[in-house]
Amino acid sequence: MFSKAAIEKYFNAEKAESLLFLGIGLAAVVAAVLFYFFLKTAFYKGAALPLLLMGLLVALVGYTVYARSDADRIRNVYAFDMNPTQLKEQEIPRMETVMRNFKLYRYSEIVLAVTGLLLFVYFRNNSGQAFWCGLGVALFIMALMALGADYFAERRGAMYLEGLNEFVRRGSRGA
Repeated sequence: MFSKAAIEKYFNAEKAESLLFLGIGLAAVVAAVLFYFFLKTAFYKGAALPLLLMGLLVALVGYTVYARSDADRIRNVYAFDMNPTQLKEQEIPRMETVMRNFKLYRYSEIVLAVTGLLLFVYFRNNSGQAFWCGLGVALFIMALMALGADYFAERRGAMYLEGLNEFVRRGSRGA
């Protein structure tokens, strides 16, 4: 049965995972800087590019979700008791958009992972193209990490949305 505790659990897990995203993103940016400025081979310079770009993106997403999670949690816990219509009219449509976006993210991450793998396989035996080999390896790794993290976030979102819909179907209070 859907409850305020379920809302709390969802947003607390979202906040915790966003810290993981932030950490992964920052670690990738640090690795990119180390690869580009200290290791300096073509392979590492190639790897630095997706690490930097995807690392910045992942860190930005992690920070953004972290920064808004508490306000979202408080707003929806309050709505549960005081304005259940808000859950129906605002939170369910918001979550439906989030779930559609997860599909887009999933396909994008799969395309990036496959592209990275193909770059690595195609250029791995060509020492003159080490930049592209390094780019492929890092792209593959970053895309798989994002895909894995988004998989768990999507599953959690689906359960939360299902709970919201059940709450609305039962007339808000289970009556």
